[in-house]
Amino acid sequence: MLNIINDIVDISKIEAGQVQVFISETKINEQTDFLYSFFKPEVENKGIQLLLRNGLQGNEAIIKTDKEKVYAVLTNLIKNAIKFTSKGSIEIGYKIVAVDTLHAAETLHVETLHATSQLQFYVKDTGFGIPVDRQLAIFDRFVQADIADTRAFQGAGLGLSISRAYVEMLGGTMWVESEEGQGSTFYFTIPYTAESEQKQSELKNRINDENSRMNKLKILIVEDDETSEMLISIAVRTLSKEILKVSTGTAAIETCRANPDIDLILMDVKMPEMDGYEATRQIRQFNKEVCIIAQTAFGLVDEKEKAIKSGCNDYISKPLDIALLKGLILKYFNPSA
Repeated sequence: MLNIINDIVDISKIEAGQVQVFISETKINEQTDFLYSFFKPEVENKGIQLLLRNGLQGNEAIIKTDKEKVYAVLTNLIKNAIKFTSKGSIEIGYKIVAVDTLHAAETLHVETLHATSQLQFYVKDTGFGIPVDRQLAIFDRFVQADIADTRAFQGAGLGLSISRAYVEMLGGTMWVESEEGQGSTFYFTIPYTAESEQKQSELKNRINDENSRMNKLKILIVEDDETSEMLISIAVRTLSKEILKVSTGTAAIETCRANPDIDLILMDVKMPEMDGYEATRQIRQFNKEVCIIAQTAFGLVDEKEKAIKSGCNDYISKPLDIALLKGLILKYFNPSA
């Protein structure tokens, strides 16, 4: 029921134009590898094989897009594939295609990439399949595929509508190829906007140079996971003059009251006692100046909107990308900005 309510809220925001796109560096293989590992036990428990085909490697698989929306679309397609597949396999993957040959699925060599190239993702299953006369309708709101299986009637029929809306926001398209009784393959595309290795190297050098010139910060890390806290501490060590650490929202508020000179708060949003959003709201009642960067669960829809609304200056998704975190901090504390 909660998932249905969340879907209704999401589709209402989409129709009202209240959903924004937040572009950031996105490691595509990190997303697909995570989803593969996450869903593998569930798939194998059904006696189904799960396959993963990453089309790029290394820096070529780092692009600029809205990582949360890509994650949400892939998650929805994989969940649907699991729900409607009782035997055989499910395959997740992507490759590079040219804009004018998307449906012909003409694969390009990396060295021939140009501005109009796109990444074409797919989730392929050997499930029930979708009748031809329903293959367009399933992307409409509150419509399902009329598959002769009780699982087809679980949910409100909003997932594909939301997914298609997200893909179109990112400048792509979504479609399905299916044969009843043989399975389905859902495709979607997003622009391929990778940076060259030279640009990435220049950016890394600039960050290192600015690290050395930036005034050292007093940083508060609010994190209840010990491993994450250690990772963040290591990441910000060269940027800090002092690091304070707490594991609850309540402790974060108390520490901020006792240390009004804190420059930066790295705020986990999922914690016991009090979450990071409420802690941020209370901190903002007595400290309007401190920079607060939220650490949000990877891929959750609209987390940035929630973070900004609560009073955070910005956000970063988990699992944390160290270089991205440093770049985000420099955005607010770079003396030359």
